[in-house]
Amino acid sequence: MNTVVLRHVVGALHYTYDRNMRWLADVAYLLVGLLYLPVLLYQAIFLGKNRRGWGERFGFVRTFDPTRQRIWIHAVSLGEVNATPRLVEALRERLPDVDIVVSTTTDTGYARAVQHYGPQRVFRFPLDFSLVVARVLRRVRPSMIVLVELEVWFNMVRMATRAELPVLVVNGRLTPRSARRLSRLGSVARSMFADLAWVGAQDEAIASRFRSLGVADDRVDVTSSLKWDSATVVDRVDGADTLAEALGIDPARPLWVCGSTGPGEEVMILEAYARLMNEWATLARGVQANSMRETCTVGPVLAIIPRKPERFDEVARLIERAGFACLRRSAHGEGSRSDPVPERTVILGDTMCELRKFYSLADVVFVGRSLVPLGGSDPMEVAALGKPVIVGPNMENFRLPVEALQAADAIRIVESPDALPAVVGKLLQDYAATAEFGARAREVVINNQGVTGRTADAVARVFRDLATQRGL
Repeated sequence: MNTVVLRHVVGALHYTYDRNMRWLADVAYLLVGLLYLPVLLYQAIFLGKNRRGWGERFGFVRTFDPTRQRIWIHAVSLGEVNATPRLVEALRERLPDVDIVVSTTTDTGYARAVQHYGPQRVFRFPLDFSLVVARVLRRVRPSMIVLVELEVWFNMVRMATRAELPVLVVNGRLTPRSARRLSRLGSVARSMFADLAWVGAQDEAIASRFRSLGVADDRVDVTSSLKWDSATVVDRVDGADTLAEALGIDPARPLWVCGSTGPGEEVMILEAYARLMNEWATLARGVQANSMRETCTVGPVLAIIPRKPERFDEVARLIERAGFACLRRSAHGEGSRSDPVPERTVILGDTMCELRKFYSLADVVFVGRSLVPLGGSDPMEVAALGKPVIVGPNMENFRLPVEALQAADAIRIVESPDALPAVVGKLLQDYAATAEFGARAREVVINNQGVTGRTADAVARVFRDLATQRGL
């Protein structure tokens, strides 16, 4: 009898603690939301960002079939969404009778998820207020929640766990800075991370950070990065030739593509390009003629593709202020043909879902958000296309692939924009060295693929263990 009473007392204490912590979390979120509201309104009104999907963010998502087992995958933004298709395919092979739905947070992530999975399987990730989370759990009725990279939210994790819904992290990424910030939350963070059923970390250093925050040792495995598998190894991307015709990109003229650029970076790139064009003739005389294109003396073409669509107009103005004409992709649609790109003209990739086409056409690629402290962008999709990769020093979010490419001498890291003209110029003018560089980068991608299968096996194992426990 005493044991039964003690169990009830402990259960009541846990319930009271969880309820009080959820309320505290709700209050904290409300205060932060009020402080952030002016920024949100500015983004919505002037940048056209986050205008849609607010009903779903407050939990009013569609109601899914309650008789089906279901895995809910959350991928916060475009990069995370791009890492999911092969994982979803692998999970469907291993768990053919289980539905898979996907949530995302950003507009670009939502658009890409709808492309991959259709609008009936995609919704916006809810705000982490307890009432909102409860509403979403009732409507989605997941059997398991899979978070891509880190998106660990207090109410979501605690309420799902209390409802006996395992929460997993795949492609786990946790920077030292994020780990330090989370550790300051003390028992709040530890209780949240201790609830995670399994974590597939990208490397051992990341795995140790998850353990230090409370994840049990036997629930953490090192799986590497899913993005190795999402990088498709091909020689040419479908639609690239049509893009080249529409913009007048001459294959005989070198093309330098700067992809996924961030605020403050385009100005640096344009200044480096101006210097490169001024120094081009001098650089050309220093390279053997048999390794150069016949038209190399004309100078390369520059194409800039900003990461955020709301910045397209801003970047167009920056190009013109730098003294160049701006050739916008959006002004030259499918089926059109243009004359060759004139000198002192910069291409602006201001359409969605064409970055890989630009990469496919490129001779050299600079991967953006790396000259400024934004954590970098994915270099793996560039390497998979056999293109030489250049990045800045700020690649914290992609440390693992950068180290792998460095080990194979298949990436160039410039510490400042001042180094760009010399590095880009040397690669663009020595065609044989450029081809070898790109081949090494592609080989690194091929040697690191296979992560998806290992991750899917682990997720399926946890799912089957849960089904066995429930007698399904």
